[in-house]
Amino acid sequence: MTHLNWLDWLVIAVYAVGMLAVGWYYSRRTVTTEDYLLGGRKMRPLSVGLSLFATLLSTISYLAWPSETISDGPLFMMGAIASYPFIYVVTGWFLIPFIMKLKVTSAYEILESRLGPAVRVLGSFLFLALRLAWMALIIFATSDKVLVTLMGWPSSATPYVCIVLGAITVIYTSMGGLRAVVFTDVVQTVILFGGAILTLVLVTVYMGGVSAWWPTEWLAHWPKPVWGYQPGVRITFFGGFLATFTWYICTSGSDQMAIQRYLATRDVKAARFVLGTSLVASTLVTVIMISVGLAIYAYFQANPHLLADGQTMLGNADEVFPRFIAIGMPVGVSGLVVAGLLAAAMSSLSSGINSSCSVITVDFIDRFRRHRTSETDHVRLAKYVSVVVGVVVVALSSGVGMVQGNLLEVTFKVVNLLTAPLFGLFFMAMFVRWATGPGTLVGAFFGLVVVVSISFWKDFTGNVGIGFLWAMPLSLLVQVVVGMLVSLVPIGRRP
Repeated sequence: MTHLNWLDWLVIAVYAVGMLAVGWYYSRRTVTTEDYLLGGRKMRPLSVGLSLFATLLSTISYLAWPSETISDGPLFMMGAIASYPFIYVVTGWFLIPFIMKLKVTSAYEILESRLGPAVRVLGSFLFLALRLAWMALIIFATSDKVLVTLMGWPSSATPYVCIVLGAITVIYTSMGGLRAVVFTDVVQTVILFGGAILTLVLVTVYMGGVSAWWPTEWLAHWPKPVWGYQPGVRITFFGGFLATFTWYICTSGSDQMAIQRYLATRDVKAARFVLGTSLVASTLVTVIMISVGLAIYAYFQANPHLLADGQTMLGNADEVFPRFIAIGMPVGVSGLVVAGLLAAAMSSLSSGINSSCSVITVDFIDRFRRHRTSETDHVRLAKYVSVVVGVVVVALSSGVGMVQGNLLEVTFKVVNLLTAPLFGLFFMAMFVRWATGPGTLVGAFFGLVVVVSISFWKDFTGNVGIGFLWAMPLSLLVQVVVGMLVSLVPIGRRP
């Protein structure tokens, strides 16, 4: 059998109804805009930490890490795990204390207070562009790589599946606000862990033990591991370390989705606990997903006839995990694991929609509106904005499939394209005492040029560049250096 049974769909339907019920429940407990966007700033650190983890670990990661392990090995993920202790120290003791001092709703209020309105508008725009692309890729990956594949439908059905998936998420997010998002994220984290572990258990039982699928040496088709920098090499250990470190620091220090969760707690200690919880959960899931990739590879090596017609293990690595869900799991269990994939997608979508709503409401509508509305009208407006954001994301998801590369590479080239330029604005505001608005804007321009050039060097020139993992670190370095130097010019300096 190559598609889901009615019992599988029943499990998925029960899950979807449960998410809608959560949104309805919390919609009755939301009174103020601060309740809707920040959960009243009194949310439990453990729940918020799991929510942050579930938000940042989307379906993209859930599918990309096994795929990357199958095709190119676990070197990137090994470098990522090694960076987590350094991320905790830098974020917990340098970024979080600064953020928690400021009683703001939107992270980009920080930029205006330090560098002026133009920098704030640029920061808000970069965030929205980044998150809209990110959410569009999540909807596309979940619909095209999972649901359409499992059902055996043609690719032309992908837009319709995107609409249904996006509609359910928009409804419960727009109803319940951040409290609904965090609660569903915790539930979805449990499902996420369960689906991956269940895969390992089933393959282990089928193969006759862990030793039957765990490799004893570096597989022959994996590229030879490179630890430092080497021109033309796609993935290196240090490249994975530096790219993950840069991404996490940039996200924690500038992304509304992360900052919103820190601000939803009581103090710096609680916010650090949120960060620690997220990193521990990420470490566990990374190890589990590497193992899933190894297990599925061994399973299909032993059963190559179970691959779909025209599929190959390496050529269709992104679709191998969903294929195993369809043909390697008992009826009913397949639905549970698909619910886990939907959980990963919906947790990220709900958080992205809620955070984008915060930025649009606070940074654009409230800031430029002359007359203040009542609190009830303000909450209603925030809900309408959430719906509009969801509609835009579903529309954008139709064009994401044109980007070439596996999910990991597409994520770094498209979704993470603006991560470093966005954090560069916050770095100037937080740590460069002589920073000016014009200097910061000039630095951001050069940072954008660098990140686009490195990410799409092969597309522009036809030649292999230095590797997409280096785009974020190098663009951030160039942006900060140029911004610091230009800020020395006495133009636009604030007293």
